[in-house]
Amino acid sequence: MTNQPTSQPVSLCLWYDKDAEEAAKFYAATFPDSDVGAVHRAPGDFPGGKQGDALTVDFTVLGIACVGLNGGPVFPQSEAFSFQVHTDTQEETDRYWNAIVGNGGQESACGWCKDKWGLNWQITPRVLTDAAMGGDPEVAKRAFDAMMTMQKIDIATIEAAVRGEAVGAG
Repeated sequence: MTNQPTSQPVSLCLWYDKDAEEAAKFYAATFPDSDVGAVHRAPGDFPGGKQGDALTVDFTVLGIACVGLNGGPVFPQSEAFSFQVHTDTQEETDRYWNAIVGNGGQESACGWCKDKWGLNWQITPRVLTDAAMGGDPEVAKRAFDAMMTMQKIDIATIEAAVRGEAVGAG
């Protein structure tokens, strides 16, 4: 069962136009340690909704307690907030990327993509983070330069860049 946001010291409140429950169900089906908790219905009419509509949805994404608020179109998501999902394999990277993009989302650059509700995701293989933060500036630059040519991160290309091999982006 989901960690109820009010039982946690902090939770993320994510603003959706009107599809917080659909988004929460998608995240729960896509990511481990994710599920949907309570759906709270509006006790009265509100801007963009009616009494009985889903107003908030408690859910967990990768163990992070969240509340989805169906607040209408006033405050759309932006790249100022994103979930960064760390992956270990190309299969895992591909699975998350393809789930988000294939469900009405959009590809972006450098491992970023956007789901169909406008929420931004960074699908980031650990090999990239390790190279960038590993302390060797030459390795970091090669990995960074390789990443800059990509949308979805190709681990084999990053590993080749780390080794100093010149290869095309995947």
